[in-house]
Parts: sequence; C-alpha cells; structure tokens
Amino acid sequence: MKRLIPIVTLFFLSVVTAQNSKNIDFKKVTAIVDINPYNKEVKGTVEFTFDLKNQVKSIAVDAKPMNITNVFLNDKKIKFNVTDNQVIVNKNVKPKGQEQKLTKAYNTKPKKAMYFVGWDNDGPNQIWTQGQGKYTSNWLPSFDDMNEKTEFDLFIRFDSNYEVIANGKLIEKGTSVDGKTLWHYDMKQPMSSYLVALAIGKYKKYEIQSESGIPIEMYAYQGDDQYAEPTYRFTKQIFDFLEQEIGVPYPWQNYKQVPVKDFLYAGMENTTLTIFSDNLLTDKTGFLDQNYVNVNAHELAHHWFGDLVTETHGTHHWLHEGFATYYALLAEKDVFGENYYYYELYKTSRQLVEAQKTDTIPLMNPKASSLTFYQKGAWALHRLREIIGDKTFKTSVKRYLNTYQFKNVETDNFINIVEQESKKDLSGFVDTWLKDTTFPEEEVKQSLSKNKMCRILFDGIDLDKYNTQPSIMLEYYPVNYELVDAAVEKPEHKYSKAIIEVILNSPPIEAYRLDKIRQYLAGAFPKIPEEYKKGYETLLSDPSYITKESALINLWINFPEDRAKYLDATKGVMGFKDKSLRSLWLALATVTEGYDVDKKNDYFFELIDYTSPKHGFDVRRHAFVFLDRIQGFNEEAIKNLLEATRHHNWRFKKNAKNLLKQLKKNPNYTKWIEKYE
Repeated sequence: MKRLIPIVTLFFLSVVTAQNSKNIDFKKVTAIVDINPYNKEVKGTVEFTFDLKNQVKSIAVDAKPMNITNVFLNDKKIKFNVTDNQVIVNKNVKPKGQEQKLTKAYNTKPKKAMYFVGWDNDGPNQIWTQGQGKYTSNWLPSFDDMNEKTEFDLFIRFDSNYEVIANGKLIEKGTSVDGKTLWHYDMKQPMSSYLVALAIGKYKKYEIQSESGIPIEMYAYQGDDQYAEPTYRFTKQIFDFLEQEIGVPYPWQNYKQVPVKDFLYAGMENTTLTIFSDNLLTDKTGFLDQNYVNVNAHELAHHWFGDLVTETHGTHHWLHEGFATYYALLAEKDVFGENYYYYELYKTSRQLVEAQKTDTIPLMNPKASSLTFYQKGAWALHRLREIIGDKTFKTSVKRYLNTYQFKNVETDNFINIVEQESKKDLSGFVDTWLKDTTFPEEEVKQSLSKNKMCRILFDGIDLDKYNTQPSIMLEYYPVNYELVDAAVEKPEHKYSKAIIEVILNSPPIEAYRLDKIRQYLAGAFPKIPEEYKKGYETLLSDPSYITKESALINLWINFPEDRAKYLDATKGVMGFKDKSLRSLWLALATVTEGYDVDKKNDYFFELIDYTSPKHGFDVRRHAFVFLDRIQGFNEEAIKNLLEATRHHNWRFKKNAKNLLKQLKKNPNYTKWIEKYE
C-alpha cells in the first residue's frame, strides 16, 4: 500500500520525505489507551506495523505536544526527537523481509480532537472525539494525511460503569479490575486516521440487522427510551436502500450511531461509528418538526463516499460531501416520496442562485463553501444522472467504488470512469458544474420542471386560480407555503380569507402535511387579525413544537388580555431537547403580570438554571437569548455566560462573546462581569 507523506499533528506515523513515503507501507496500528477524565489525560502505547521496500533514514510520527516516554523499534529501545508536531526517529532502517514494529509510549492532555464533557459540572459525563479538521494526532499517535490508510485495533481502558464505543467490532470486554474495564475494538479494513473515533457515556443500546446481515447498533441515553424509536425511525429502510441503490455492499463489519452532548457539528461519519449531536434526538411529536433522517442517511452514505473511497486533497472534497448529500436525498425520496425530493432540490437551487451573488469560489476548490460542496455537489450528481441515464450512472458509481476501495481519489478518477461507461465527453459537464463559479439557473429550471409541483412553483401563485377545496390545496403541500404568503399579503382578495380559514379550521393531518402548512401559517402573520383569533388559537394544540412556539409568542403579543390562557395551554410542554419552547414559556410566565405569582421565582430560576454548563449549549443558548429579552440576567447567569465564552463549540462561543459585548453596555451588569471576567 503506497501512501503519501502524512502532514503534521497527533500521533500517526508519517514519513519525512516523499522518497521515504514510497518505501514504507504501514499495515496496522494497535493502540492501548487509558483515559483519566478528571485530569483530561490520555496515557497509552501505540504499535505501528510496517513493511519496508528500501532503506529509510528516518521515520516520523505526527503528534501535537505530548510527553513521549519511550520509543521502541522491533522491541529495541531507541532515541528520538520531539517537535511541536512530530516525534522523529533519526535512524537508518533497513528492509528485513518481514513486518517491522515501531512502538511509542506517551501521555497527553489533548487541547482538541478529544472532548471531556460534564466531568467538571453536574452534566452527563461523556468523552467523545472529532478527528476531521481537528486531527486525531492530538490524542493518539496517527497520520494527519488522509492518504495514509491503515487498519486499527483500539484497546480502551475506562470506568466499568460506562459504555465505551469505538470503530469496528467489539472483540472483547474484559472483566472489571479496580473499577476499570478494557474494551477491545477491531477493524478489518484500512481507513484514514481522521476517522478514528470513540464515544464514552451512559447509554442504552438498541440493535437491528440490515437485509444483508450487517449488525446495526443505535444508542440513546439511559432513561431516554422515548427518543429511541422516533430518532432512529427508518434506519433499516435507509440502510437497505443505500446498499441497493449504490450497488456495492456496505464495506465494514457493523454500523453504530451514538449521540453526544455539545458536538461540533450535526454528525460525523467515523468509520462504523457515526457520532451526532444529541440535539437531534427527538420524541414522536418533535419528529414531525425536525428529525434525524437526513443526517442519518448522510453519515451512512459517507461510509462509501469518504470512508471507503477518500479524497486525496480538499480540492476534491465534493467527492465526499456532494455524494453524501445526494445519496441522503435519494434515501429521503425513498422514505418521503418524489415531491419531497424535488422540493428539496428546488429549495437548494434557490439558495445557490442567491449565494452566487457573493460566493465566487467553484466546487473544485478547497476553499469552497459548505453550500457549494454539499448542495452544488449534489446538484451536479443529479444532473449527471439525467445526462447519462440511470443505468449508466449506477454502473459508473459501482465501478468507481470497486476500483478505488480503501484508496484515495481525485475527481478525474470518477469522471474518467463515467466517460468510459457512458461513452460521452463530459468536459462540458465538468466546466459547468465543477469549475464554473456560476450556478446554471436555466439548466436547473428545465430539470426541475419535469416535476409538476415545481412547475407550479416556477409559475408563481395566482390566487384567482385557486379555490378552497382542500383536495386541490393539499395535492402539492409546498405550494401552499406560497399560497399562504399570497393570502396574507393580499387580505382583500376574494379567496384570501377562505384559504386561511380552511387551514386554521382543518386538523393537522400528517398524511397531507397539513401539520406543516399550519406550522407555516403560524409564523406568517406580522399581526394576527381579530377575525382569525379563534382559529389561530387552535395552533396551540397542534402536535408540533415549532407551531406551538410560534403561536404562543404571537398570541401573547397580539392579545395581552388572554396571556394567562395561552400560558396555561402550553404549561409543562418542554419541546425539543434544546428546550426552546420551555425557555420561551418561562420567560413569558416570568414577565406576565399577575400570572402564577407564587411560582414566578421558580420559573425565573429554572430559566437561570438552563444557562448552566451542565446543559447542552443549545439549551444554554436559548436561555441566554430569552434572559436578554426580558433583561433578567443575574449574577449566576453572567458567570455562566462568561464560561460560555470559553466553550469548545466555536459557534456557541461566538454567540456568547457577542452577547457579553452587548451586556457590558448595561451598568446593571458591569460589577458581575468584572468580578468573573
């Protein structure tokens, strides 16, 4: 297996020169790690098994600053040098006609890539990793270059009261010794080190099996059974669909999905172990509003596009994200239907049209935006399939994956195969979709116009063409979003009142997506007309947290005389895992004059409590926002806000810093800010 030079970071073996990289073949990495969560420390030994074709003068390991205690070459202790990013063995190493071993013992307190959550507060205790963009070499000897692929075995020693989940198959869970257990996870195939991962926490496991016999493990927090089925709904269908659609069997031993607190992204496709944000956990009500289906399908698709076949460089990142986005959309089409598929394409096309006004970086550029990599990449595949036909497209993808499995690729590798299979010159396609900075609006419109619903959307809404028959209105539910906008903007039109009343007076039927239409209407009124008040109040009872939240705040603002009634109607509803609805309710209950006077302090301090680090950052973010709106910060909340400005999630940290900057202008908060800053 020839590999390029691994770049710098954590603890993976890399070769110092390109010449050396051609002479060394890394086969396997076996790591034994012992994690102390209270000190946020990792201790371990890592053994690298390799073959040499020719003599090399030095071998280097990517490593962020670590304490390297010993290095052994073929069981003999040797000298080494340490830089900020690498551990280097300056020694002539000759081929031996057999595998050789390099072993390193180390300890470190990783600054990133491994996150210790909850151990210094009252929150759920977890440890999880994120290698992509952060480098696994912060906590484990590893190769930062994704072109270096090796097989991994991980032995992880940790507190026996927790679940430890890692890449590959659990071979053995040892007996507890001094309160700790050793978990042994084995991978059978090579992968890039950014995909090495582990998650530790208190979980309950749910198991199913794919049609092809692949074990699928799904995790939820202990005591959170109500979130398991809605969150993982359609998982087996998605898995079976992708195997059939892609045409290449799932290439790994098993598949696991684990939610974690304060994750950096929506999800990450670590090989056999998708880690995702626990904010995506949902109950049966929340599923109708927002669910895990797309992320579920996206991260699973990456196990072919990204994990099995990996880009050589960021220039070709669309081979990961464009493919995963496209195949996730195909899976959603299988679950939710063709109109859902086309409406998602329609929405992203509008986003891309708008974005091109300021975004001039093409798809094949490592600095392209996420919108470009993900959505334009998916659009490129949608169009390519239309150009060459279904059969040829599927044959090309299958050949591409089989040809380059466990290897690294560039865009030309894929395009060349498609040209051979289709017998078409695709230079025009490449120029338009991969190299051009503009988005081909007319070509996109022609593609979408194959769908009747999209044709209606392109033609625009003419109220005179619609009557109030629900069967007509509901045929293509996304059209009704624009119909609602038109009715609200033109209240004097002869059909406007009838259209709105049909929606407000119809039950939220999921089959026809009336739940979504009512949800959209809930947020459409800048001011609720008195004539719609009674119907609008029914939105508070809809099986939708988003609808309830929009209706509550709008009714509270528009009809102050009935505020107590609206608060009573939504009392005790927690909403999503981020508690956005509950935080809104607590803020309104706190400031509503005369409402539950004897419980106001309880409501206020519950909202304050949500700012604490023991809660996920999304819960805290909403609490901070609502406290700011009611000017309710106290000393504890200020202290928690200052802690948030040092959070590992950069988006949350940025929001906290911006809010703190605003609060500094308020003299009522100055003394507390100065005390804890």
